[in-house]
Amino acid sequence: MEQAPFHQLPGDPLAPGSAFWVKTEDDMRLRLALWRCDGIDPVGGVLLFPGRTEYVEKYAPFARKLTDAGYEVLAIDWRGQGLSDRLIDDPRPGHIREFRDYQRDVIEMVVAASQVDLPKPWHLLAHSMGGCIGLAALFDELPVSSAVFSAPMWGIEPHGIPRPVALAVTSLAKRLGFGERPTPGTGAKGAYFLDEAFSSNLLTHDLGEWTRLLHESAAWSDLTIGGASFQWLGEALRECARLSALPSPDLPVTVSLGDGEKIVSAQAIRDRAGRWDDARLLEFEDCRHEVIMETPDLRERFLEAALQQFDVAR
Repeated sequence: MEQAPFHQLPGDPLAPGSAFWVKTEDDMRLRLALWRCDGIDPVGGVLLFPGRTEYVEKYAPFARKLTDAGYEVLAIDWRGQGLSDRLIDDPRPGHIREFRDYQRDVIEMVVAASQVDLPKPWHLLAHSMGGCIGLAALFDELPVSSAVFSAPMWGIEPHGIPRPVALAVTSLAKRLGFGERPTPGTGAKGAYFLDEAFSSNLLTHDLGEWTRLLHESAAWSDLTIGGASFQWLGEALRECARLSALPSPDLPVTVSLGDGEKIVSAQAIRDRAGRWDDARLLEFEDCRHEVIMETPDLRERFLEAALQQFDVAR
């Protein structure tokens, strides 16, 4: 496989992930990153599905915690973000033509996992938008033994706008030729960490993690994207509705939800977890959207829960 860049900030003590390129059947070049266990025999592998706007380097510290526990990790830059191919001329908005296109990326990730001999059994770890993609992939028989979801996007927080109105607006914008433009209120100017103040952010209470991600956004502007396009929002709303009508997969799952969640729909998460026979819902206090980048106690509690899920399903 052709080697791809993997960024690190100066002074980062962690060994870098091994990044490489793959091509999808519709000719999109995607970047994947692999973290191997060092000095111990692996007990399994994790397919890491990031959220919207994210890139593989963001998960390097957590990936190393997983490898220390014996799980090798394969992560992906979804089409349209990170160093994977962008879909429109303007590189800033987060955009997608059809939400099902992300499943093309999943297919190549699974193929790559086999080619690099990612240790089995495999497990899914998915955050936010990755949780929506991950749930769809489970319905498509993603070959994993268990799944852990962090604030999965199984619905989108409406912020006072009824879903039918949001769908109508996104459809009209597409018909008028504005589908590629960023929707108001989604960080249209650029990377969230550069545009938002720590005191008002919706992601984390941890100043150290916020500072790390701020430095990454400033240093690696080619990895970041801004607000979601009208078309992305419309496609996301329709995909969440499609998935909500389906029964839950027959798979053990752990789902985390913070009490400060304001990005994805907390009610949709509770609804899905409530009708998933083998689901464990963990609701964290003093926790915003990104528990993996939250305060150390929350990160460790989430890691412990994830490892417990993976270990039980081995």
